[in-house]
Amino acid sequence: MPGKPILEIQNLSKDFSGVTVLDKVSLSLREGEILGLIGENGAGKSTLIKIINGIHLPSGGKLLLEGNEITVKDPQNAKKLGIGMVPQEFNLVDSLRVFENIFLGSELKSGGFLDKGAMRQKSREHLDRLETRISVDARISALSVAEKQMVEVAKAIIHEAKVLVFDEPTTTLTQYEINILFDLMRRLRDQGVTLVFVSHKLKEVKALCDRVAVLRDGILVGVEEIDQVDEQKMARMMVGRELSLLFPPKRPPAIGPAVLEVRGLTVPGKLHGVGLTLKKGEILGLAGLVGAGRTELAEAVMGLRLPEKGSILLNGDEVEINNPRTAVEKRLGYISEDRQGRGIHLSFDVMANTTLMSLKRYAAPFLDKKAIREKTKEYSEAFHTRAPSLRAELQYLSGGNQQKVYLSKLMDINPEILILDEPTRGVDINAKSEIYQFIHQLAEKGLSLVVISSELEEIIGLCTRVYVLREGKVTGELTGEHINEEEIMFYATGVKVMEQV
Repeated sequence: MPGKPILEIQNLSKDFSGVTVLDKVSLSLREGEILGLIGENGAGKSTLIKIINGIHLPSGGKLLLEGNEITVKDPQNAKKLGIGMVPQEFNLVDSLRVFENIFLGSELKSGGFLDKGAMRQKSREHLDRLETRISVDARISALSVAEKQMVEVAKAIIHEAKVLVFDEPTTTLTQYEINILFDLMRRLRDQGVTLVFVSHKLKEVKALCDRVAVLRDGILVGVEEIDQVDEQKMARMMVGRELSLLFPPKRPPAIGPAVLEVRGLTVPGKLHGVGLTLKKGEILGLAGLVGAGRTELAEAVMGLRLPEKGSILLNGDEVEINNPRTAVEKRLGYISEDRQGRGIHLSFDVMANTTLMSLKRYAAPFLDKKAIREKTKEYSEAFHTRAPSLRAELQYLSGGNQQKVYLSKLMDINPEILILDEPTRGVDINAKSEIYQFIHQLAEKGLSLVVISSELEEIIGLCTRVYVLREGKVTGELTGEHINEEEIMFYATGVKVMEQV
C-alpha cells in the first residue's frame, strides 16, 4: 500500500511571457505508488514535470522532498536528489554508443579513467531487466524509435531514484514491450519508488496507476483513486464537458484514379518487393508491428531511403525521387514519427517552423513578414494551437501543440498526397479528435492520405482500405468489414498471408 508523502508540490505556478501555464498546483505524491497525470495538450503536464526535474524553475510555490524544501536547479541536480525522468522526446546522442548514453553525465571511473567495462556490464544488467537484447555497443543512430525508448528507460532506472517520472513512455512501444515496462514499473513501486505516469492513453492509466491527477488549463481539477473512476470520467475531467464521437463518419471507399503507385519496392534488409496503390481522396492505412517496414516504406517514397529495385508512379507517370526536396516539389508531404528529430526545430518560433519549407513563396523579392504572420495565425486558429505567441519557440510548447505546428508546416507546401506517420503520437483525446476531423476534411477536398499508426483503433476508425506489412512485405489488403483488430493482427503476425479481400 502507498505510504507517507515523498514529494509535495505546494501552490506551484509558472508563467511564460506573462502567460500563466501552471496556476497554484498543490499535489502530494505518496511513497510506493504510481500516480497517473493526465490532461489535454497545454494543460500544464509537461511544465509541471519539467519543474520537478529541474528543466524549468517555478514562478511561485515550492517543492518538498521527504518533508524538506528543495530547489531543483537542473536535471543533474534532480538525479542527485533522487528524481529521475524518462522523457517523451529522446535526450540521446546519436553518435555515442548505448552504454555511453546510459551513463552520460554520470560516468563510472577507475583510477581517474573511464571504466568502460563496468559501464558496459551495468548497462547490460539494466537492459536485461527490460528484457531487451539491444547491444550496449550499438550506436544510438542505428536503433529504432522503440529501442531508443528502452535506452531512455535504462538511463532513468540506473540511478537509485526515489521519484521517477515517465512522460508518455509507451507511444513507440509494442504491446509486448509495454507489458515488460509496466511489470518493471510495478516492481519499482513495490520496492518503494514513487512513479508518475504521464499518458494520453486512459486505458493504460486505468490498468497501471493507483491514483490519477487531472490538469486542465494549468489548474489541478481533481485527484481520484483509480478504482473510483473509469475512462469516461477521466476524459470528462480533462476537457470539462462530454466528448463527442472521436472519429468522424467513415468516408465511402475511394473510386477515383490512383494518384500514387508503388511497384516492387525493395530496400535491402527493410523492404522486399512492396506494392500498393493510393487513390484520389482516399485515407489509406498502413498497419503492422514495430519493425514491419511501414516507416521505411514512407521514407522510400519520400526520397529519404533509396530503393535498390522498384518504381514509384504519380498520377500514372513513373517518377524518380532521390531526396525529400524532389518529393515536396511533386507535392508529397510527410510527417515523421520522430517529430523533433526530423520534423520541427525546437529553437525556432511558430512562424519560422510553419513556413520553413515554403519560405520561397514569401520572398518576392523581399521576405513578406506580414504574410508569414497572417498565414501562421490562420493555421494556429484552424488547429487550435496553444502558444504564448507566434514568436514562441517550439521548445516551450507541449508535444501536442508541436505536432499541430508540424501539420501546419506540411499544409503550407500545398500537398496533393500526405503521408502521416503516427500523427497523434503524444496527443490528447480532444486534440486527436480535431486531427481526425482535419484528416477527414482533407480527404473530402480531394487530398489523398496515408496513415501509419500503431494504434489499431486509429487505423480502423479512419481508413477505408488498409495494407498490413510484416517483415518488410505486404501480407494483406483489407477493406470494409475486414478492417478490424482481429484481421489486422492475423496478417501482422503471419497467421494469414496475402489474401486479397
